[in-house]
Amino acid sequence: MIEELETEYLGLVLTAFTETEALHLGQILLDLAQGLPVVINIRSAERVYFHAALPGSGPMNDAWARRKSNCALFFRLPSLLVGEKNRLKSETVARHGLSTEDYADHGGSVPIQVKGAGVVA
Repeated sequence: MIEELETEYLGLVLTAFTETEALHLGQILLDLAQGLPVVINIRSAERVYFHAALPGSGPMNDAWARRKSNCALFFRLPSLLVGEKNRLKSETVARHGLSTEDYADHGGSVPIQVKGAGVVA
C-alpha cells in the first residue's frame, strides 16, 4: 500500500496553484461530497483558502481536518502515507516530537505540490 500511495502522490504535481484554483478545487470537492458529513479545508501553513463544513459534520470534523492537515504540511506527504509508514515501524507522530493533539497521521489530507515550488498548501 505504501508504494501505491507514494506513486499516486508523486503523480499529483500541479503547474500552478492560486487562490482562484483553491476555490475551484474546493467547489469540486464540495460537489463530490454532497450528502456526506465532512469538512473540506484547503490551506497553506499561513492561511485558509477554502473551508466548508457540510451538514452532519461537527466540531470534531474540524479538529480532525486541522490535525491531518498539520501532519501533511509538516511531513510534506499525504497524512495516510505518513500513517502507513508510521504503523509499519510501530511508530506514531509522537516519535517525531509532535503532539497527537495537533497532528494526526490518518487519511484525509493531501499536500498540494507545484512543479518547481514544492508543497504550497
